[in-house]
Amino acid sequence: MHNHATLSTSRQTPGVGGAARVGIGGPVGSGKTALIERLIPILIGRGIDLAVVTNDLVTKEDAERLRRSGLIDPARVSAVEAGACPHTVIREDPTLNIAAGDDLERKFPGVELIIFESGGDNLASTFSLDLVDWWIFVIDVAGGDDIPRKRGPGVLRCDLLVVNKIDLAPFVGVDLDAMLKEALTVRDGRPILATNARTGAGVDAVADVMTQAVLFR
Repeated sequence: MHNHATLSTSRQTPGVGGAARVGIGGPVGSGKTALIERLIPILIGRGIDLAVVTNDLVTKEDAERLRRSGLIDPARVSAVEAGACPHTVIREDPTLNIAAGDDLERKFPGVELIIFESGGDNLASTFSLDLVDWWIFVIDVAGGDDIPRKRGPGVLRCDLLVVNKIDLAPFVGVDLDAMLKEALTVRDGRPILATNARTGAGVDAVADVMTQAVLFR
């Protein structure tokens, strides 16, 4: 819908200031992992050297899912077990995630972009800017068209809001256009994109905005 990032002609140089770090957060079931699974082949296809860090409460389920996917070298996927509310390791004390990112940069010196997937959390979940340069918050249509009106910090503060599962709108009684308009209003016009991560609809646009924001200056 709206892309406020501008494309420069120079790409960030890997190893100079480290890889760009992007967070992807959102409530349980909103489609974070599905979005990453769609982003990986797009980004790799564009020649971007990529790695991923996942966060789960007490398991490594999301990491194992990505490792089994065949989309990315399994060694490029690291897992953090939060052991507490997922937001604690991406906001209050992101030390474990910072260390995981640093370890991937040591193993893969040419890595340009590291995606940090938060464990499922609520609308208050946000990323520490000590951990990421830029972050995406994912909500889904099935969660209700009142999500923007709740003005959760995740919705308000993220660099890009992704409204996922748009195909479900007619089945859950959501007026998608109204939901997107309301989200744009509460975010004061900052970027919003609508996607269907299951089919890939809209994911190219997410990749465009993200890479323009963090890899091109």
